[in-house]
Amino acid sequence: MHDVIEFLKHLINPSWIIHHGGLYLLLFVIFAETGLFVGFFLPGDSLLFVAGMLAAHPDDPFEMPFALVVMLVAAAGILGNFTGYWFGKKSGPLLFKREDSLFFKKKHLIAAHEFYEKHGGLAIIFARFLPFIRTFAPIVAGIVKMDYRKFTLFNIIGCVLWVSTMMCAGYFLGISFPWLGDHLEWIVLIIVLITTAPVIFRVILGSRKSTLP
Repeated sequence: MHDVIEFLKHLINPSWIIHHGGLYLLLFVIFAETGLFVGFFLPGDSLLFVAGMLAAHPDDPFEMPFALVVMLVAAAGILGNFTGYWFGKKSGPLLFKREDSLFFKKKHLIAAHEFYEKHGGLAIIFARFLPFIRTFAPIVAGIVKMDYRKFTLFNIIGCVLWVSTMMCAGYFLGISFPWLGDHLEWIVLIIVLITTAPVIFRVILGSRKSTLP
């Protein structure tokens, strides 16, 4: 059990993922974080950003054209969302009755459902840029049986935008300021704070509304 916990701790460290698992683990984490409800705790934005920065380093861990890495990662995210949609369509409302566990938090599913209700199909695109929400948004789309062709379109657009934006930002920052590669921990922390701020704000706002008379 101790080894499992240690491995899970490593899986939230973008630098460890890339240096120890390379492209294959990067693809798996993005796949899991964007469609499997057990992947809600995995790094997404920070992992993509760090992957872009490391790809710009002379010791590129991927050893292949950067554009190809971006396309492969985008494909993994697209497949992840398709998996989430299928899972949501098959499991349906039963997920809302499921008890919380280490790998499942119902509050994230409810938040994703509310996000979908507010933004409709475009939630699939917007959710890509919101931690936790992006994991459960495709599952919710499957639960409500969103039109599959529409879901496919929004899935591809959202994933390509998310992956290319985060990875290219890291890549060009890595080229312009190579010394930042020595401070990845601070960069990851800043990205996590920036990307989770909207989610935290929504949770606080929602809790305040629920306590109002």
